[in-house]
Amino acid sequence: MSKLEQVLVLDPPSDLRFKGPFTDVVTTSLTLKNPSDKRVCFKVKTTAPRRYCVRPNSGIIDAGVIVTISVMLQPFDYDPNEKSKHKFMVQSIFAPPNESELDAMWKDVKPDDLMDSKLRCVFDLPSENNKVKDVEGSSDVAVQNFSKAADGPVVAAASSKTVSASVDDSEMKKLSEECKRLQAEMGKLTDENRQLKDDGVRMRRAAQHSDHMTSNQTGSSSSMMQHTTAASLPSLLVVIAAIFIGFFIGKFVL
Repeated sequence: MSKLEQVLVLDPPSDLRFKGPFTDVVTTSLTLKNPSDKRVCFKVKTTAPRRYCVRPNSGIIDAGVIVTISVMLQPFDYDPNEKSKHKFMVQSIFAPPNESELDAMWKDVKPDDLMDSKLRCVFDLPSENNKVKDVEGSSDVAVQNFSKAADGPVVAAASSKTVSASVDDSEMKKLSEECKRLQAEMGKLTDENRQLKDDGVRMRRAAQHSDHMTSNQTGSSSSMMQHTTAASLPSLLVVIAAIFIGFFIGKFVL
């Protein structure tokens, strides 16, 4: 007996594409459509279960219903030279009449009753041109939204350059104010430094004046002592001469 052809219609049919950079969770969508008149059970499997999170990873699709599945790729260090070997497989089987038999059905299902589709994972990194286009497009959208929200006519000349120029002007104003503040602080520091120098000069002059006064007082005291000594010396000589004269006179008289 030949294997049954997949009853579900997958979109995309063969590749799951994930757009980088892969520094954060990257999500892509997979839709499953049941075009038959029967309920279909499905289950999604992958060769790298630690790398992906699938919601929902299983369930039942009613006749004519479309189910969207989110496939989330976890962050990782992407190597462009490494070929992706990750694959997904969507298995399906016609649902039994009694839903309570669903778990047992997947365990006891016969390979000939299973329908499956395989998808490979493709990792895309945005090129430099796409990055520039994305940036320019977001800038243009922002300008257009701003123009629509404003009262009055839309200015056709508004563009990303105008927005950039206004941002540059505000930054220049901030830098100018910061320079003025720094210049004022430098002026204050210069005045304080000059004041400290002046205080140091006055203190040195006061110290020198004090030393000069002390030396003058010391010199005056010395000169006064010398003058007193010189003044008392003749009186002492007179007394000594009087004693000798009295001694000699007494000796001759006696």
